[in-house]
Amino acid sequence: MTNTSKPVLGMILKGYPRISETFISNEIRLLEKRGVKIHIISMRKPRENFTHKSVKEIQAEVSYLPSELDLLMKELFNSTEAEAWLKCANYKTDPEYKKRADLIQKKYCANKSDASLKHLLQAEYIVEKILPDSGINHIHAHFAHSPTSVARNTSLLSGLPFSFTAHAKDIYTQAPEKITDKISAASFAVTCTGYNCKYLQSIAPEGKPIHKVYHGIDLSLFSSKRSPEAKAPYNILTVARFTTKKGLPTVFKALKELDKRGLDFKYRIVGEGDEREQTLALIDELNLTHRVEWLGTRPHEEVLEEYKKADVFTLGCEIAPNGDRDGIPNVLAESMAMSVPVVTTNISGIPELIENGKSGLLVDPKDPKAMADALERILTDQELRGKIIPEALKRVHEVFDNTYWIEKLFEVYAQHGIKAC
Repeated sequence: MTNTSKPVLGMILKGYPRISETFISNEIRLLEKRGVKIHIISMRKPRENFTHKSVKEIQAEVSYLPSELDLLMKELFNSTEAEAWLKCANYKTDPEYKKRADLIQKKYCANKSDASLKHLLQAEYIVEKILPDSGINHIHAHFAHSPTSVARNTSLLSGLPFSFTAHAKDIYTQAPEKITDKISAASFAVTCTGYNCKYLQSIAPEGKPIHKVYHGIDLSLFSSKRSPEAKAPYNILTVARFTTKKGLPTVFKALKELDKRGLDFKYRIVGEGDEREQTLALIDELNLTHRVEWLGTRPHEEVLEEYKKADVFTLGCEIAPNGDRDGIPNVLAESMAMSVPVVTTNISGIPELIENGKSGLLVDPKDPKAMADALERILTDQELRGKIIPEALKRVHEVFDNTYWIEKLFEVYAQHGIKAC
């Protein structure tokens, strides 16, 4: 099926490229520099009409999977009707292939959901349309939900080994037994925080390797040459997707508290998301429109300019009702690398990067008053700023340098037989 003389890592992604997933494109770019040949398999085409400059450096071939069931059926069977459940398991004459497809049907598709069928057919598409002559000898998926489901099915249909990287939402919005099942089938798993690693190890079969590899950031992109002093009107910045786990209502309510106290500030927020309208509506309800400017989505180069103008960066990270939560948002590390002090919450992996009172200020989630107190303190206490800013810069260089972590990831891959060309 593959030309093993030229090993290729097939990397399954939910979408490529994505503005909100620079950590994945940076990983691919750095692995390529390390000599790993990659073939990107994207489950959907990009939704944004622009991308970050770093993506242009990536050399990997990109294949896009049909994202709708009728398109998959048409591509695979020249039919838009799924007349029989798992037709792909029955139209093959190869008994070994049929055995594997039947196994998928029995073990993973018992609920007969459209999503399960789509993930199986996408795996079939990979086996039929992408793997032949590709050189792919290992499949790796980013995110433990649908990309890993496709990777697992591809592995069963092709016999190739697979692995995956688990991040945040994909871990905590799935039933634990589903992730355990995927870990059991995978060669290994990677995750981006110690918090995640501890949880995954607690539900993994004994002896199954779970590797902690921070995303890290490209520290060469960030300049820290600025005075720690802040003066009114203060500039407060947030870069975030509009989703519950970012805790933006907590931030807005903290801003209202600062406004009541007479603090002179401007607040700028960069980002988009499904909950944008209802989230931004809260700005009007709180009578903060004179303080707030929403900038929408911006390329990374423009976000860097926002950091340069900011006196503090803030996020209200929380655990959403469905279990969704952040790992360590890269924007926190970026702010620290730009000498912008951070006020955020103490959930998930965030304390692994920020030590409260030393390299930033952490408060409990959903506590607007505590956040307002922390924001006022970091903006007005110049002595505190003079201590936290250099300590944060030191901290991010010590624990979040992506050149260090890409070497660790390369070692993980090599340990499991995935090597440079």
